[in-house]
Amino acid sequence: MMMRLERVLVPTDFSEHSRRALRYALSLAMETRATITVLHVANDFDAWELYSDEFSFMTQIARAWPTDRVLAEASLELSNFLEPHMEACKRIPSVTKRVVLGPIAHEIARAADELQADLIVISPHRQRGFRRIFGGGITDRVTRMSPCPVLSVTDPLPSRPWRGKFKPNLFGWPRQRPAQNYVVSIHS
Repeated sequence: MMMRLERVLVPTDFSEHSRRALRYALSLAMETRATITVLHVANDFDAWELYSDEFSFMTQIARAWPTDRVLAEASLELSNFLEPHMEACKRIPSVTKRVVLGPIAHEIARAADELQADLIVISPHRQRGFRRIFGGGITDRVTRMSPCPVLSVTDPLPSRPWRGKFKPNLFGWPRQRPAQNYVVSIHS
């Protein structure tokens, strides 16, 4: 039994990874006639700016932006992010945008619950090192918290060059021999 998709949520951070997820979601929505909500979660750091007075340029003072300004700026950025995809958006029954402020994974899961989304399409950033091992990424946390399935769209990893570790001799392939060391001496 195939699940019918009616509402798809696409979180974005305005990166190329997010653009890949949006393209995939648009394609999926065209086939299933689903509606799309593009969500941007403005983080708390966007709400602070550093400035210096004319006479006290040595000390920087932090002040908070009003929340409505942060949301307005994020909404403008979201519109700019969606602009290259407007032609594809016209072929979807409904594309809406939504901007919220808060913890990213929590807000994505909450939006999916409120919208009664059938699917979240997200494209993770590849993590390396300790963050991948201990903390995981936003996609991992959204997957654990989500009230609906999460589709993670990534580019395939480039294949590693064959380094000769596995040398099958099934079809009479010649074995590679190490190069001979030749010593050339020049007498003057």
